[in-house]
Amino acid sequence: MHKPLLRRRHFNWTLLALAGWGFAASVQATSAQRILVLGDSLSAEYGLARGTGWVALLQKQLAQEKPGVEVINASISGDTTSGGRSRLPALIKRHQPSHVVIELGGNDAMRGLPMNMTQGNLLAMTQQAQAAGAQVLLLGMQMPPNYGPDMARQFEAAYVQVAKSQKAALVPFFLKGVGDDPEPLKWFQADRIHPNEAAQPRMLANVWPTLKKQLK
Repeated sequence: MHKPLLRRRHFNWTLLALAGWGFAASVQATSAQRILVLGDSLSAEYGLARGTGWVALLQKQLAQEKPGVEVINASISGDTTSGGRSRLPALIKRHQPSHVVIELGGNDAMRGLPMNMTQGNLLAMTQQAQAAGAQVLLLGMQMPPNYGPDMARQFEAAYVQVAKSQKAALVPFFLKGVGDDPEPLKWFQADRIHPNEAAQPRMLANVWPTLKKQLK
């Protein structure tokens, strides 16, 4: 007499259990952390054996300290802040990153592109990423000394101003300990522009402490 009621209750509890499991799975899926690295040749392993660049080393570091965090390396050799700005919306839509690391601007400086354009692009990329719910980490660059002290100060300040105005994280000089070493040539490839394999752990060491603070 009471069996249909019991079956109905069992059915209802089963639905609730399945619904609860689905909700938990949904929360787990949406809480996954994914780092998008948007950079140029410094992050694209230019001239290096695959798997030896700082981004690949970052993935190994994460596997040890933050398992489950994925890294997408969307870096392209020769890219500028304008190129990164144009590519970022599609990358965000495709990968839905929780964190975006912006390593761009060096090629802008080498090509003599307008400073206000570089800063404007850095600002736009930071805002795009934050609007999508991602935390941003800017990797600052410095101009070679032959450009003059005024230009060098303005270029360095561009990263600081964008990071401060948007409350984004900043590594002041991505190549600290590499480009400013008393004997820098030992850290660079034959072209004297691109860091060699030995420099990659130093580059990661500059990024990791700040990035680690952003990760849950």
